[in-house]
Amino acid sequence: MEVNSLFFDDPPAPPGEPGKPFDGLWDYEVVESFFLNSATSNYLEVELCPHGQHLVLLLSGGDCFEKGLSLAFQADINWGTWNATAIIPWDYFPPGVDKMNSYAIHGSGLGRTYEALYPIPQEEIENGQGPNFHRLEYFQDFSLQDIMGEEWTQPPSDMWP
Repeated sequence: MEVNSLFFDDPPAPPGEPGKPFDGLWDYEVVESFFLNSATSNYLEVELCPHGQHLVLLLSGGDCFEKGLSLAFQADINWGTWNATAIIPWDYFPPGVDKMNSYAIHGSGLGRTYEALYPIPQEEIENGQGPNFHRLEYFQDFSLQDIMGEEWTQPPSDMWP
């Protein structure tokens, strides 16, 4: 997974060690990607921070059953942008991924900004509704074969129920 993004430096860096999982990373500047099997509602959430922290969660129907998995991840900040590369182990992906969504989050207080690759349509947002990145019905079609090639098959994983 690669990230190339503007760097807002708001909020400040999380107190966790770069290169390590950091619980609550969603409260900082972060890019998140979700990879879903829509038939089972099993999905992988990968959060990457420009300061080098990350968080990987495995979820089923919105319930997290594994958190803080290790990740080969490198991030750097240069000239108002940040770039990152994460190597996500295949066994972290649920079998049969067919949908995904990605988000970018930055800012503090009233300036907190939430951006989505596939946002909830404006007319479906209820008055006073806060951000919810686990609205699986708004994820869009995605195929790992489009990246890896049509002949590729996903390796099996014993991490998923």
